[in-house]
Amino acid sequence: MIAVIGDVHGCYYTLVELFNKIKEKYSTVPIYCVGDLVDRGNNSYEVIKFVKEEKILFTPGNHDYMFYHFFKDPDSIFARSWIFNGSESTIQSYEKHGEAVFEHIEFIKSAPFYFNLPDCFISHAGISIHYHSLLKNDFEANIDLFNELVVDDFKTDRGILWTRDSLMNIGKLQIIGHTKHQEITFDQAANCVYIDTGACVGNKLSCVIIEDNKIVDVIDVKPNLNDII
Repeated sequence: MIAVIGDVHGCYYTLVELFNKIKEKYSTVPIYCVGDLVDRGNNSYEVIKFVKEEKILFTPGNHDYMFYHFFKDPDSIFARSWIFNGSESTIQSYEKHGEAVFEHIEFIKSAPFYFNLPDCFISHAGISIHYHSLLKNDFEANIDLFNELVVDDFKTDRGILWTRDSLMNIGKLQIIGHTKHQEITFDQAANCVYIDTGACVGNKLSCVIIEDNKIVDVIDVKPNLNDII
């Protein structure tokens, strides 16, 4: 059994409230997040600090990689895209914590692109249907090829950080964020659950409890106004 939290987007106080609700109900469950820790909300520095301190496991989102590349590879498409994708609030949150920037971006870079667990598969944007023919409709048997494709394509619009394609059914429940929904949404054809419920735009931050490739519980909280106003 595991817990998986949706896109946080700088909503630190909201994240803490949700984290505490998870721990109160499932005290020993490992907690994961589908990424996009930064941008849009007011408290990206505090979010990454909390995730690091509490040892929340996460897959990086496209916003996290834009943040990383802005400092490490400023001429890249990731870095250039960040200027138009909510970077202002992240920069402001680090104004008094400049010494933490490079520690935090290396922390982001150290996170894996996905977790392939017995209970489910976790990534930020999911596995595009584009890979269906390449993987010969057998994900587990072609996991080494999949690893190569992830690395080759992570900067593209079909990659695991960016895709909004229909997703491949890999024979295991996929848990993803990236694409906002008002409610946690299950795509039966892809066997995929979308858990970004738009905390940063005033809706809610959501978590699913997963056991044996099934959702056994949902926990959510409304956004704290200190995060979004």
